Amino acid sequence: MYILDTGARFSAVRFSPSPTPLRRRYFIVRATNLPFPKHQAKYHKELEVAIDAVDRACRLCVDVKRSLFSSKEKIVEKNDQTPVTIADFGVQALVSLELSKVFPSIPLVAEEDSHFVRANNLVSSVVSEVKSKASIGDNELSDADVLEAIDRGGKDAYAFCNKPATYWVLDPIDGTRGFLKGDDALYVIGLALVVDNEIVLGVMGCPNWPEEISDGSTGTLMLSHIGRGTWTKRLQNVSGKVTGDWTRCFVDACVLVNKARFCIQESQTWESLPLSGFFDASIVSEDLQHKEILLLPTCCGSLCKYLMVASGRASVFLLRAKTQRTIKSWDHAVGIICVHEAGGKVTDWEGDEINLEEDQSERRLIFPAGGVVVSNGSLHNQILEMISSASPTL
Repeated sequence: MYILDTGARFSAVRFSPSPTPLRRRYFIVRATNLPFPKHQAKYHKELEVAIDAVDRACRLCVDVKRSLFSSKEKIVEKNDQTPVTIADFGVQALVSLELSKVFPSIPLVAEEDSHFVRANNLVSSVVSEVKSKASIGDNELSDADVLEAIDRGGKDAYAFCNKPATYWVLDPIDGTRGFLKGDDALYVIGLALVVDNEIVLGVMGCPNWPEEISDGSTGTLMLSHIGRGTWTKRLQNVSGKVTGDWTRCFVDACVLVNKARFCIQESQTWESLPLSGFFDASIVSEDLQHKEILLLPTCCGSLCKYLMVASGRASVFLLRAKTQRTIKSWDHAVGIICVHEAGGKVTDWEGDEINLEEDQSERRLIFPAGGVVVSNGSLHNQILEMISSASPTL
C-alpha cells in the first residue's frame, strides 16, 4: 500500500529550517524487508544482505559507544592522527563476514586493516563485539576469522588489474570523531555495491539520527537501489530490530541559491569555498540578508551530509579537494547513489561524474576535479557556474 502526500511541508529535526518553507513529497510503504517488489530490483539479494549487515553493524556501534568512555584502551590513533575505535574494526569485520557468507567471490574495499588491532592489543575486544552480533550459525568464530575478515577489505587484499569489476565499498564508521563526541554528533555506517563502475545499491545506517517519534526507536536506515529510489525507516526499537514503515525520500525543492541550506566539511571554512565570493554564510535562519545563505551546523564525516541532502534536510553539500589530502571512495560511494535516487546530483567542480575507476588497481581513491558538489539537482548548474566564475581568484 502506497500513500502519496504532496501537501506536506518540510520540517527539520534538530537542524535549522529553511528561511522559506519547502513543499516535500513522500511515499510510505508497509514494512517489509524491501520497500519494493523483489522482481523489480535486479540486485535485491545483495540489497537484503547489505541491509542486514548494516543493521547489525549499527547495533554493534550502539553497544560499543555505550561502554566506550569506561574503557580508554578502546580508542587508538592512526598514523594520520585520526581516531579509531574497536567499533571501526568490529563493523568492518562484521560486515565483511556477513557479505562473504553469501557472496564470497565479491571483493570488499574498506578503510581499515588488522594491523592496528594487533598492535594495540584490541583483538579480544573486537572479536567479542563481532561474535555478539554476527549470524555465525553453528561454527564459532576464531580470532583468526575476525582478523581475516578485517583484512579482506584492506589495502592489499585485492588487485583489480585495471579491469571493470563488481565489488563492495564500505566505510565502517564515517565520522569517528562524531562517534566519540556524544549523542548530538552524527556518524554513519555506509555500504555500496559497484558493478562495472556503476553504483547499483547502497545502505547507510545512522544510529543517532534524530527522530520526532518517542516510541523507543532511534536512528535511521537509508537504502537505495538503481532505478528504485531512496528510502528510509527508523533503525531500531527497544528490541534492537529495524522497525516501522519504509518512507521514500526526495531531495528538497529549492531553486534559488540564496534560499538553499548548505553543508560543508567541518575541516573547511565557508571563506575557503568559491561561493563565498557571492554570499556570506549565517548559521541563524531568521532574518537572512539578500547576500546571505544558511549554513547548517557541521557534523563529522561526509556521508551524513549526503544523507541530509538525500532526505531533503539540506540542499547542497560542498567539498573542496585539498592537494595534501586524498579523497577516499568509501566516503562518497554510498552517498552518491542515495542522492541520485532521491532526485539529486553529484559531480566534481567541473560538472563531471565521480569516477570510481580512476584508482585502477585498488579502487580506494577518487580524484574529483576541484572537489565535490552534492545538490538537489535544481541548483546544480547554478552552483557549478558560480564555482567556474570564481575559480580564477581561488
